[in-house]
Amino acid sequence: MRPSSTPTPTGRRDWRVIRTLLPYLWEYRTRVMWAMGCLILAKAATVAIPLTLKGIVDQLDVAHNPVLILPVAFLIGYGAMRLASSAFSELRDAIFAKVTQRAIRRVALRVFRHLHNLALKFHLERQTGGVSRDIERGSRGISFLLTFMLFNVIPTLVEIALVALILFINYDASFAIITFVTVTLYIAFTLITTEWRMKFRRQMNEMDSKANTRAIDSLLNYETVKYFGNEDYEAKRYDENLAVWEQAAVRNQTSLSFLNFGQGAIIAGGITWLMFLAAEGVVDKTLTMGDLVLINAYLLQLFIPMNFLGFVYREIKHSLADMEKMFSLLDQNTEVSDKADAKQLMVGDGAVHFEGVSFGYTPQRQILFDVDFTIPAGHKVAVVGHSGSGKSTLARLLFRFYDVNDGRITINGQDIRSVTQHSLRAAIGIVPQDTVLFNDTLYYNIQYAKPDAPREDVIRAAQMAHIHDFIETLPEGYDTQVGERGLKLSGGEKQRVAIARVILKNPRILIFDEATSALDSKSEQAILAELRNVATDHTTLVIAHRLSTIIDAEQILVMDQGRIIERGTHQALLARGGGYANMWALQQEERKKGAMEPAVVFVSE
Repeated sequence: MRPSSTPTPTGRRDWRVIRTLLPYLWEYRTRVMWAMGCLILAKAATVAIPLTLKGIVDQLDVAHNPVLILPVAFLIGYGAMRLASSAFSELRDAIFAKVTQRAIRRVALRVFRHLHNLALKFHLERQTGGVSRDIERGSRGISFLLTFMLFNVIPTLVEIALVALILFINYDASFAIITFVTVTLYIAFTLITTEWRMKFRRQMNEMDSKANTRAIDSLLNYETVKYFGNEDYEAKRYDENLAVWEQAAVRNQTSLSFLNFGQGAIIAGGITWLMFLAAEGVVDKTLTMGDLVLINAYLLQLFIPMNFLGFVYREIKHSLADMEKMFSLLDQNTEVSDKADAKQLMVGDGAVHFEGVSFGYTPQRQILFDVDFTIPAGHKVAVVGHSGSGKSTLARLLFRFYDVNDGRITINGQDIRSVTQHSLRAAIGIVPQDTVLFNDTLYYNIQYAKPDAPREDVIRAAQMAHIHDFIETLPEGYDTQVGERGLKLSGGEKQRVAIARVILKNPRILIFDEATSALDSKSEQAILAELRNVATDHTTLVIAHRLSTIIDAEQILVMDQGRIIERGTHQALLARGGGYANMWALQQEERKKGAMEPAVVFVSE
């Protein structure tokens, strides 16, 4: 889900972003103070350079000083000031580097953790490509903002004040007034024009994120695109976003040209006016050639950074716009969070009780209605029903991906909303219907259940999940890369990896959500036998479509439209002749029919 735009005014949003960064600066306040000290020394040396240059010119000016003497002291001073300016600037950057990089690391980690803490609802609606691009641009913006805000904007303003003060004290007030007016016009023009241009930048960011989202989504669904021959269709949709981005980028560049021209015109006007006054002073003998050189040097020294200041301000605004997107992720409500007094789950024997549970993903979409059942410690309870009856929602609620609307769920008598999510999920192992793997090795994906597990435990889990022999046939064995989302493996192979992970985790409570749906009949029976061994003495919830996989359950719940309509053992439910018996008969008929009919593959030439 893309974070919605906030109606907060731009200025307030910018200050909020800046305030968010201040704690990271305060953490390294000693380094910041040292860096600021180097900055002051560098600026002092920079301001002193034109003064030494004036001394050199005046001593070399025969008209002003008939006795020509090589100004060695001024020449050495000139070189020393230039060296000091460069040295202190580089030292400043070296000292501050850790502050910048640590801030980027901390903020990126904070956003990453927050994304993992958000409820499943956010992740079901998010657009991964757009979110990843927002984080990338935001992290890049932090570096630019911290570095240039502290070491370019503030120092340049200080330098402007120092130069204006020197001109006002040593020369006619008109020099300082013209400098001040030029700077004021420059800043005002830059601020107004940049604010106007920001809409183009924001539109570029929006279209860039959308295009990236479209590209990633299309590539993740590569096979689906190929199945339907929709390469051109996908390219067209991608290009539609790029076309809007192109239009915004062109407007951004043309408006930038206008801004640069306006800034150049203001600077050229101010320098020309000041140089005219200085040259007039030399002609009138009220100023020396050294004064002319000093004024010219100050103007160049002042307006070159001023020109850069315009660029810095634009980029700071762009960085704030980029960071705004990233920080808006932190504004997303976690929905499911630990209470302040949440305790560790004492799983005990692992008895689970759903007490009058009602739930809906939205107020308009009620999924469960007053669901009440118990899974005694060490027992297996199965839930069956047609698609959309609410079976998988039970697993999501038990895992606390969502909180119930009414009623409660307890484990060993403890409401799961009163314990920490980490301790709750550590006690539960799940084999989902759709297994998604990391783009890493088979070994990594199995060991992920317990990252510190020794190799022999990983292999034992793979053997129990009946995937070890398959892995051994691969050229790279356990080091085989599974591809993005595990696309290099078949559905059955991915499901075996998921089963191996649960076996390695060895939790007290097990959830099998259509755990064998992607397996053939022979593999299914072998896996079921192992799952029965794994589930021994474990509290187990089985969500199933194939009724043949849950006939050994101590209790079977039959759900329809979010309600439990039947419950009992396999034999008892068959004897009742209700919905379960009808489902059983239908599946048995389909099974016989499937066994009698040969498999047919249609191939189009």
